[in-house]
Amino acid sequence: MRVNDEQHITEQRQPGPREHRDPVRAECVAAGIPAGFDPLELEALMLNLDAAIRVRARHQFFSWTQGALQSLIRHELLICALRNGGPALFHVDSFTTVPVEATHFNELFRLDVSLVPHLIKTWEENHCQAVICEAENGGQFAVSALARELGRLGADKLAAHGTHNAGGQLTSFFTFACRPDAIGPRQAYWVELLVPFLHSAWVRTQVNWQAKGAGMKPAATGLLTSREREILDWIYRGKSNIEIGMILKISPLTVKNHVQKILRKLDVVNRTQAVGKALALRILNT
Repeated sequence: MRVNDEQHITEQRQPGPREHRDPVRAECVAAGIPAGFDPLELEALMLNLDAAIRVRARHQFFSWTQGALQSLIRHELLICALRNGGPALFHVDSFTTVPVEATHFNELFRLDVSLVPHLIKTWEENHCQAVICEAENGGQFAVSALARELGRLGADKLAAHGTHNAGGQLTSFFTFACRPDAIGPRQAYWVELLVPFLHSAWVRTQVNWQAKGAGMKPAATGLLTSREREILDWIYRGKSNIEIGMILKISPLTVKNHVQKILRKLDVVNRTQAVGKALALRILNT
């Protein structure tokens, strides 16, 4: 009798066929704490949580996701989508430091009828857990202009996760476009953990905090020269020194000298920080 009871219990504990087997190898990642937490990872996590709760504006969100967040989730492009009305209506924004036009990916995401619906459907079918998927996988997404552009970018390994309301309906969706060797189970865990903070931070950037305050601060237009503002605008658009030099018909060395002056005047240490501070000071307009 004891043997039969133990056998019955063992059979009860065997998992059922709940795991999603996707034809394009979309992989759902269970939210379990990975073994062997590194002290540096824990420190990076705390720094990211602190940075997330301080976000109030788009430039702060940009600085966080393209700065500190890269230490945990290395990505080439982050696409954020907030449901706005109907099931296919999204407010979309993209963030990257790669020399591409990020706004181009916003429109591709909104118009996509293959890759994006697949990611969302897979996420919903698997109890709203993070999804890892290959954008360029045979002919499955051949009609997807978004998949093709991500492939050209070399970032066709996607980690996607979202948030939902009390009724289980999607409210926001975040897609990290990564290089194939940059994403795995550990990074997927960070996606699971940090997307709720991404959602809260990004929603706060939609609030017009300046309109709620005493008034809008005037733009710091005199801080940089017209040429420096022009170069900073091209940096914001993701152009390299060589590309900026070709556009403005000046040497890359001249561009580099202007960039160094911009960093000194804005009291920052890199191009990402320069863009973030310029947005905060309203030197750049989105």
